[in-house]
Amino acid sequence: MNTTLPIIERDGWLQPVADKIIWRHERFTNRLAEIEQGAGSIVDYANGHKYFGLTHDDTAGGWWFREWAPGAHYVSIFGDFNEWRHDELPLSRDERGVWSRFFPDSEWGDRIKHGVRYKIGVDGDNGWHERLPAYTMRAIEEPLTHDFSAQVWVGEPFDWQGDRFDMSAIGSPLIYECHVGMAQEQERVGLYRQFTRDIIPRIKELGYNTIQLMAIAEHPYYGSFGYHVSNLFAPSSRFGTPEELKTLIREAHKEGIAVVMDLVHSHYIKNFNEGLNGLDGTDHHYSPAGEAGRQPYWDSMNFDYGKSEVEHFLLSNIKYWMEEYHFDGFRFDGVTSMIYHHHGYIDFGSYDSFFGDGVNEDAICYLSLANELIHKLNPSAITIAEDVSGMPGMTVPTGEGGTGFDYRLAMATPDYWIKLLEDVPDDDWDIFEMWHSLSNRLPWVKTISYAESHDQAMVGDKTIAFRLMDKEMYYSMHRGHHNLSVDRGIALHKMIRLITATVTAQGYLCFMGNEFGHPEWIDFPREGNNFSYEHARRQWSLVHDANLMYGDLENFDKAMIELIRKHDLLANDYSWLHKADVGCKTLAYSHHNLLFVFNFHPERSVPDYEVPVPCDGTYRIVLNSDDTRFGGFGRISEGQRFFSSRDANDRPYIKIYNINRAALVLERETE
Repeated sequence: MNTTLPIIERDGWLQPVADKIIWRHERFTNRLAEIEQGAGSIVDYANGHKYFGLTHDDTAGGWWFREWAPGAHYVSIFGDFNEWRHDELPLSRDERGVWSRFFPDSEWGDRIKHGVRYKIGVDGDNGWHERLPAYTMRAIEEPLTHDFSAQVWVGEPFDWQGDRFDMSAIGSPLIYECHVGMAQEQERVGLYRQFTRDIIPRIKELGYNTIQLMAIAEHPYYGSFGYHVSNLFAPSSRFGTPEELKTLIREAHKEGIAVVMDLVHSHYIKNFNEGLNGLDGTDHHYSPAGEAGRQPYWDSMNFDYGKSEVEHFLLSNIKYWMEEYHFDGFRFDGVTSMIYHHHGYIDFGSYDSFFGDGVNEDAICYLSLANELIHKLNPSAITIAEDVSGMPGMTVPTGEGGTGFDYRLAMATPDYWIKLLEDVPDDDWDIFEMWHSLSNRLPWVKTISYAESHDQAMVGDKTIAFRLMDKEMYYSMHRGHHNLSVDRGIALHKMIRLITATVTAQGYLCFMGNEFGHPEWIDFPREGNNFSYEHARRQWSLVHDANLMYGDLENFDKAMIELIRKHDLLANDYSWLHKADVGCKTLAYSHHNLLFVFNFHPERSVPDYEVPVPCDGTYRIVLNSDDTRFGGFGRISEGQRFFSSRDANDRPYIKIYNINRAALVLERETE
């Protein structure tokens, strides 16, 4: 047995469970070897989308339709091409439970063509139902019935010429999390082409280098935010055509911006009409049987990751998005739900939490295979795990005994800020707890940090800006109209984002609009709000209104991102804490070649405040959150210089004006 895995050698905490980690790693390597022995490589294995569904075979001169449905008694296909006659075109079943039929071009070429709609009929133990094929690559909603049909899509070959984007060239990921449908100001659904025209230039100007696109795979209920996926291979048709999505990605690449997909392999919609649930008439087709197949907290269905056909389906889905649409990686949604049978609804901390019976080892093996495939397809692609549990090895390469993700989301950080803002008066903020909460990670766990994502903005919750200023955002954001709540809110909004981005993370994420303190919440049209789009949009005009201070917050965000990029802060390891002053609620730390001083005190500003520095020299302010162009009071000049001295212990320090509710960033000048 291999006892020298790097993950175990590096982390002494894992020594007591070394045998379990080795077993987990060998389970993955054995499965990978099986795949390679059968298919040649994992890349060649992940080709289900080229075999299943409705695919044209140029060599045979016709269309093949294939569906894996081992529990079905009878399957037929019907649609526009046969006037929707259900029983006219039955499929044949093979010994593996794959149903198929060939449609020669000589007979069907003028009927099975671009734009025609179709479905399959499945007779199983749960009765006869009209269904959409598992490998549906385009699903469209019928305007009157709101029912979905599969659609043949044979667009012109897309021009990807010259699109050879390399994520490694852009540096640390600065992620702008986006939802295409709500990325416009009008009260309606936004489109891929509008996003390309209006939002990509905005992202470029802000300085972010990565777009994370949510809600891409088709989902019948718009209000699910894209998380109740019905058709994993179909880009949502409500936003436009496949070619328009490809154009979005190609144009982002031209601007030096990567595009990462929010991938939902953690569960799927329970609907019969559109999704995979019971597709072959059984309750154990793509899911485990019985209650194990249900995600009770999300009202959806779990995947059976231990079933080879499901594994093949999901890995093919990854390859499809990367090859067909040129996505540069994935943020895997709901990883915690995937890797535990209890879906993460326990307290973690003991060895048994991570290596006991509650762990779904099939899911961990699948995620390891997924990361192996992604990095074989594109070595510069990135993968991000949404895991709140802290599963050991999540961001360790598969070859070293880990699951292979490049990053994990620092999900505890926004939770910390919510708790602090909601439960603790400003006078009682514990700066030691703040530092510990932001910096508590192992050095090899690469992290995407964020103060808030879309989760904190959903209906029933509040953005940081709205928590800080609430209803005053409606009345008191006018320039020159100083309001105590707004002054506090603008100051802390900037400080929270800056300290979150610069303490220990290797990447940073912002949900669109939050950079300028977008007011209110996100709420998609539903019966409870009379199907209103009022809160399913972004009010970009607020930034451009010179009478309002939203533009000041955006100016600060631009300056913060520019500072991070200029000094390559996120590529450098830990920040070093130099001072934690409880009385003045001040934190001073260095990160790479910059010194950061945060004074969270509501009132106390201190002249000639001594701040330890890493080394002797002259320090110049390069970013001041209190600058008037950022909605501050201009109490200290940007560019001001401070000269180091030595204290009684011969340690270097500088004296600054430590202004309250402000952050200063200083750079040591070199000759």
